[in-house]
Amino acid sequence: MATPEQAQPQVEEAASTGLPTDANDMRGYHFDRLMRTPLTLILIATLTAVAFVACLVFVSALIGAGAAIAVLLIGILVVFAIADKRAADDFFEVYAANRGLTLVHGRGRLPQATPLLKKGDDRYTERTLTGPLADGFDGTLALFTYEEETRDSDGDTQTNYYRYTVGLVEVAECAGFVPELYCQRKFGLRALEKFEDAFRGDKQRVTLESEELLDKYEIFATKEQDANWLRQLFSPTFIVWLADAAPDKFAFELVDGTLCCYVSGHKENAADLDGIAAATGAVARRLRDEALE
Repeated sequence: MATPEQAQPQVEEAASTGLPTDANDMRGYHFDRLMRTPLTLILIATLTAVAFVACLVFVSALIGAGAAIAVLLIGILVVFAIADKRAADDFFEVYAANRGLTLVHGRGRLPQATPLLKKGDDRYTERTLTGPLADGFDGTLALFTYEEETRDSDGDTQTNYYRYTVGLVEVAECAGFVPELYCQRKFGLRALEKFEDAFRGDKQRVTLESEELLDKYEIFATKEQDANWLRQLFSPTFIVWLADAAPDKFAFELVDGTLCCYVSGHKENAADLDGIAAATGAVARRLRDEALE
């Protein structure tokens, strides 16, 4: 099979042209290359023949043929999975190089600074990019996952996976003005809001004069929060941006100056990653600007 060193010239060429732009762009290239490698062909052919002969000897020719086909398909699927991973690795390496970011493959950890980053029985990043996310803001862009284990009546456990793409930056200037702020996607019925709010403890709903914003988001802050400062933060232009220009299913959490912006799902194309990085910078800039006024 092709080694990372053999694939590197293709990665460097892609970096020079701005490609790939998606984690799947080079999957066909890697699949074709792997399938043409003698070692891959020998392994698949050998395993297929062994499956056929073993079933032919101990069962029947028909079962042997079926086993051989199954092993052949499994071999092709394994090669496809390897090609898919290598294509994703290439994309993130090129993306990081083109944007001056440092990439870490594999599992990593984020600080448990906001509610999303504390969720689950386990939580980790699968790819992490650090460096300049937007003009004036360095931070982290990551594919974040948290896991929750559930147990049924028979005692069997099941793990549920929740995946997000997050942008994380520090906006220390605003910590004294707004210790906590949560701008979440709208969920549930308005008729139930008062009932739900009764159980929110030290958090209160922030009401703004924008029906379009309130149709898309639920905003919460601490009960001690200066309401006038929040009204100034959510300026007309910021409200329009949140309602009309922010990425699809965008939300953010702010706790003690740590801003975590996120969307559901792992985004693996340049346009989506750029959009989340830019949106994180836009919220951070608005918080900083209002804090410094």
